[in-house]
Amino acid sequence: MDEFDFINKIKPDRIFQQNVKVAIGDDAAVYESSQGCHQVVCVDTMVEGVHFLRNLSSPFEIGYKALAVNVSDLAAMSAKPLYYLISLAVPSNWHEKDLIEIYEGMKQISSEYKMDLLGGDTVSTSDKLVITVTVIGEVEKGRKTLRSNAKDEDIVFVTGTIGDSAAGLAILLGQTSLHNVSLKKYFIEKHKMPVPQVKAGRLVGELNRASLNDISDGLASELNEISEASQVGITLDEEALPISDELLTLQSTYNIQGWVLFGGEDYELVGTTSPDSWEKLKNSCHEVGIKITKIGIVDSSHKEVLLITKNQEYVKLEKSGYNHFKK
Repeated sequence: MDEFDFINKIKPDRIFQQNVKVAIGDDAAVYESSQGCHQVVCVDTMVEGVHFLRNLSSPFEIGYKALAVNVSDLAAMSAKPLYYLISLAVPSNWHEKDLIEIYEGMKQISSEYKMDLLGGDTVSTSDKLVITVTVIGEVEKGRKTLRSNAKDEDIVFVTGTIGDSAAGLAILLGQTSLHNVSLKKYFIEKHKMPVPQVKAGRLVGELNRASLNDISDGLASELNEISEASQVGITLDEEALPISDELLTLQSTYNIQGWVLFGGEDYELVGTTSPDSWEKLKNSCHEVGIKITKIGIVDSSHKEVLLITKNQEYVKLEKSGYNHFKK
């Protein structure tokens, strides 16, 4: 594979953002920042064998998810996605057609949010494929959805439904067996092709105050991060947790509570805001067809994340999601 020929093949044929002054083709990209906005930047790395298995996902799916998880981080900051850069470390058993498919997967989601590819790097490696994605967005000055913004008596909310992605991963790994083909397809797609909640994040950013996290490492882990950053306790109502009808069909056979609370990779948004702002947010989401659910309250009388079970028992939810440095 020729590096420069490859760059020409994955070079976009259009520019979405008018602020781009120099795109791919020079030593660096140049863009003009918007007046009245802050720049928002995040980076994420996916490693073959850790974040994805080649035999379980197509290159297209790998590329799509690599960019989607970063866009989800921007959503949690109430930011509008604008640009992205890609760095690939490629072993010899990955071929040019595979890499082009990865970029096609990214192209699908970047086109949806009108994001421009500004550049990156491609190098060879002797081991596994490594994909590093940097995304850049912007958010209006004054909009803050930081984890440290939660306050006593806030409403705790979550978008969409949770637990489906973890069920999909269990199916892919052979830990769960389903004979219903449509159900199986539903869960696997939820895991492989998550939809970042950018529109919901933008709506949350319109509130006077809110905290926000995207659900990558599991609901319990994300809420513990908000609890720690804000120095408050959070109490959840188990019966209020939004679970899809599809996942509920498995509850008599599998421990779906584990998937819902600790599974992760749903890439929904979880956060807190005042009771008055919650009513505004709920109505705004309803108007545009976004599912959003009240699942608990912020309680400064303690500093833990507690779950009130269906039997009215209090269970402490530990910060147990996926952690790269713990086995």
